[in-house]
Amino acid sequence: MANYLTFMLAWLLFFALTFFVAIWSSTPTLAQTQSTSAGICKSRVEIYGYKCEEHTVTTKDGYILSLQRIPNGHHSVTMKGKKKKKIPVLLQHGIFMDGITFLLNSPENSLGYILADGGYDVWIANSRGTKFSRRHTVLSVNQSEYWDWSWDELVAYDLPAFYYYVYEHSGQQKIHYVGHSLGTLLALASFSEMPLIGMTRSAALICPIAYLNGVRSPIARIAADSFLADAYYWLGLNEFNPTSELVKRFLKIICKQSGSDCYDLVTDFTAYNIAGNNCCLNKSSINVFLEHEPQPTSAKNVIHMCQMLRTGTIRKFDYGDASTNIKHYGNPHPPVYDMKAIPKDLPLFLSYGGRDWLSDVEDVKRLLADLKPHRKMKARVNYQACYAHGDFVMGINARQLVYNPLLSFLKLHI
Repeated sequence: MANYLTFMLAWLLFFALTFFVAIWSSTPTLAQTQSTSAGICKSRVEIYGYKCEEHTVTTKDGYILSLQRIPNGHHSVTMKGKKKKKIPVLLQHGIFMDGITFLLNSPENSLGYILADGGYDVWIANSRGTKFSRRHTVLSVNQSEYWDWSWDELVAYDLPAFYYYVYEHSGQQKIHYVGHSLGTLLALASFSEMPLIGMTRSAALICPIAYLNGVRSPIARIAADSFLADAYYWLGLNEFNPTSELVKRFLKIICKQSGSDCYDLVTDFTAYNIAGNNCCLNKSSINVFLEHEPQPTSAKNVIHMCQMLRTGTIRKFDYGDASTNIKHYGNPHPPVYDMKAIPKDLPLFLSYGGRDWLSDVEDVKRLLADLKPHRKMKARVNYQACYAHGDFVMGINARQLVYNPLLSFLKLHI
């Protein structure tokens, strides 16, 4: 306890010295945020000759989210002389990313384009707080209330909003869901509570995130063990932007306090080195990544992830005291998302890598043990020993190793 108090006092001193830097740093207004960049359709899809539609979805708690649709590929799909009714696929990115996750490579090597060329009706989600999903019916991104959410709210509000919108706009067809990283956790948590099961045709989980106690990323471990995000949040800094100077300073302080040599990991944050040593990236895809990513999230969301690292459980956000938890959940302890409750007849595709520091092999094996009934019936597992986290969305050979098996899986569930 004494060490913890000493650590927190050091943090308070650091914040006192840097807080005025933070408040004097100009924060883009909502209008500025929207006008400085072309949307995803114009910046990443239409440049390759694909038709692309920009949609917006409003969640039940007021967040206005960006959603892109690629309705057609370069090759028309026909059946017996007439157009085949296309099956919708919803793509969901992970933390610190947005929908460009699935468009980082050339059309021949990016999942979004490949699915469109394969005859699917492709929808690309962008979670709250990311560049093109920073509007709200009442709140501004400059208000702390805007950032009062963790991935619990992404499960409860964002994912259902995307689902219902795509379902209605595709003629009430069941949806193929594809998630990467945190996008897999959103689906797993939702499926365990089953509100979207009836609209789901299958789910593909790329770099599945569920249990996190085996995470090998030094920065993720240090951040969790040192309560970095907690300190950030307690002092009223609600948006967690990994590219901000303040966050970079925090990470450097954490590394110094821990005695770890992670300077290179801090400076290379945007090159995905926090998630493992990728085998198969090329310079052009990294350049595209650096132009668009990483994206902000809420400090509360980072805290929630850190809670998972420390406890090895998949629970709702822990408010830290019994009375507040009772207020939110009716119980002194946050409820568990039970992976074993996911219906065993839901078709699942899981792809993970041996060099991934976030979707750790042992954690994935623990998840697979929970999903054992699926493995006997409707689950396919794709393991790539040389792949790290970024390879699954930027790897030059991901089409051969991951996407082609994924498309074969989708074709089994039409």
